[in-house]
Amino acid sequence: MTLILTAHGSVDPRSAAVTHAVAGRIRRLRPWLDVRPAFLEKAAPSLGDVLAGVPGHGIVVPFLLADAYHARIDLPAVIEASGANVVQAEVLGQDLSLLSVLRQRLAESGVSPDDDGLGVIVVAVGSSSATANAHTAAVAQTLHAGTRWVGAEVAFATGPYPSVHDTAQLLRAQGARRLVIAPWFLAHGRITDRVADYAGAHGISMAEPLGSHNLVAATVLDRFDARTTADIAA
Repeated sequence: MTLILTAHGSVDPRSAAVTHAVAGRIRRLRPWLDVRPAFLEKAAPSLGDVLAGVPGHGIVVPFLLADAYHARIDLPAVIEASGANVVQAEVLGQDLSLLSVLRQRLAESGVSPDDDGLGVIVVAVGSSSATANAHTAAVAQTLHAGTRWVGAEVAFATGPYPSVHDTAQLLRAQGARRLVIAPWFLAHGRITDRVADYAGAHGISMAEPLGSHNLVAATVLDRFDARTTADIAA
């Protein structure tokens, strides 16, 4: 059995580095599992090339947070065209383990649940899917629960509103004296750099993306295991 960890891909090498690092963590967690990173575009190896070399049966796990266009259209198209004996698992989504990592990244940037003057901007990539955007917005709601923050609101670095600027103004209007950006991204890239530029220009601190973490690797394995179990049951 092969786990094909498939990211979208970026011209920024930091993005691919995280994918490879998470693949390495998965190998350490399950040394017997054949784990192969792949990319839809802009980085190598391509998913098509990896699928051509998969022996036996494989499961493609999208290294994606949102169940949107790339997971629903791009990935299935490449899989079908390859003719490989593989199936696709679910995206990582709004898993509670990933929320734990996001909280850790905020703590590393100096954020406490007791910061009663704080507004948190959860920044993500927007989608043409309203459902996907609603699921992303739920990340901010879950993150806010149990804290003394003024609020936590979503902002989209691309696509639909609200923008980072819109959300910053909203939180300030709600009484936030300090703002911090929590990137709902797996890795740094050109989009997070643009967000960081905005943050720096407006005196807003910014946490790190989720990055390579054992809980991220465990979430990938959860998706792999769920698809394996579904195949056996079928």
